[in-house]
Amino acid sequence: MALWYAIGIALFAAIGTFLFGFDTGIATTTIAHESWINYMEHPSNGLTGAVVSVYIAGEAVGALTQTAVGDKLGRLRFMELLCIMVTIGTVVQTAAVNIGMFLAGRVLAGYAVGGLVATVPIYLSEISDPRYRGLIGGISGCGIAFGTMASNWVGYACSFAPYGPVQWRLPLGIQIPWGIIMFLGLITFMPDSPRHLIRKGKVEQARAEYKRIRRDLRPDEVHQEFTAMVSQIEYEKEREITSYKDVFRLFRRRALVSIAAQTMTALTGVNVIQYYQTILYKSLGIDSHTILALAGVYGTVAFLANCLTTKYLTDQWGRRKMILSGLGGIILIEIYAAVMQREFQSTNNQVGKGFAILGIYLFVVAYYGMLNSTTWLYGAEVLPIALRSKVMGLAAASHFIVNVAITEAGPSAFANIGENYYYVFVACTVFFFVVAYFYFPETKQRTLEEIAASFGDKVVVAGEGGEEEEEEDDDDDLDGKCDSQRVEVVVQE
Repeated sequence: MALWYAIGIALFAAIGTFLFGFDTGIATTTIAHESWINYMEHPSNGLTGAVVSVYIAGEAVGALTQTAVGDKLGRLRFMELLCIMVTIGTVVQTAAVNIGMFLAGRVLAGYAVGGLVATVPIYLSEISDPRYRGLIGGISGCGIAFGTMASNWVGYACSFAPYGPVQWRLPLGIQIPWGIIMFLGLITFMPDSPRHLIRKGKVEQARAEYKRIRRDLRPDEVHQEFTAMVSQIEYEKEREITSYKDVFRLFRRRALVSIAAQTMTALTGVNVIQYYQTILYKSLGIDSHTILALAGVYGTVAFLANCLTTKYLTDQWGRRKMILSGLGGIILIEIYAAVMQREFQSTNNQVGKGFAILGIYLFVVAYYGMLNSTTWLYGAEVLPIALRSKVMGLAAASHFIVNVAITEAGPSAFANIGENYYYVFVACTVFFFVVAYFYFPETKQRTLEEIAASFGDKVVVAGEGGEEEEEEDDDDDLDGKCDSQRVEVVVQE
């Protein structure tokens, strides 16, 4: 019963990541409609490109805002604020009467989803049973994939609509209700994060929320797990974090692993392939309606692969194996895709062109199946509670900023070096494969507090009679070792 309750919470929370996937994808078909171009009085190439770039810039600012106010407002309040902002942003886009108004809506929506896409995995990781955290936390990544799929098929369907504003206003308007629905869930049945409440000194409120979330446990089990949680969080509070200098002095490896997990996904080239797949299809001589249908199939394959691996691999196989398998697969697939495009793009060999398209679909299976959900969850769960919002905001911002750079370079790169652009991503992915192999520990089946041991940090374990013991992972000679100070924590039953 508790698992289904957690899945229900995760589905509502994943509306935030769905909006990220949908609003990112729908811009591609929107700006391609002749009716939009005419209505906006033929905006310049710079203004048209700004539809994508100001949105990603808004995402980066939203993620950085999380670092400043995410902890102060709390998980629920911060997401509620972002739901209001994304609703306003989507309304402004849908009702836009000129390009300036349209861009303003893009900035607002981008700002909101930039904060949501980093906060949702944090929230879900903090309310999850460690046995199912991969499933519950991974639903946030599935939301991104579902949004991408939905935007592709909505864009395809609306390409058949009669010429006029319906072609582009209807797809944009579909986004409007979702922020309201998520807001209603946040203010009614969705629990607050017990870990964040403990961090704020609200122990009894945290206990009530934890009992509500872990209703599958006996009272003595709830008490034991809750006591361990309080002990570790209170201990970590002793190492006061007052600046980013302290973050990288005390928890350098954990912070860098979280940031690397997000940066490496951008440098696989996923956004370039996703945005510019239509250019490839067009270069292969495929008509416009079929191009949009192929983009819809791309999104569908992404969503199905993401859901299947989240359900059957993340908790069972582990985060580390999934990340390494995903990166290794992407290296081989991008080499294959580059070779196929070089050999068949300029020929009349339809079978060969089919194999070139296959490279894109193999990529989407590897990326969405192995990395999409895993990296967002992993980046949150490797961090201690005091850093989770601050560093995840930085990690998400790095993801968005790197994406701006490589996406903006996409058209020029494909024009000048063609399929060799893939090799840039191959080199980056090889680098991160080595980093992940040597520096990314496994986190499956461990509580968020126990993960500290994987980085050589002290884990405070509540023992018999309220006493505490210490645990460290002796296998890792890592930075950020904790001192030997013991912390007394009294938890009232």
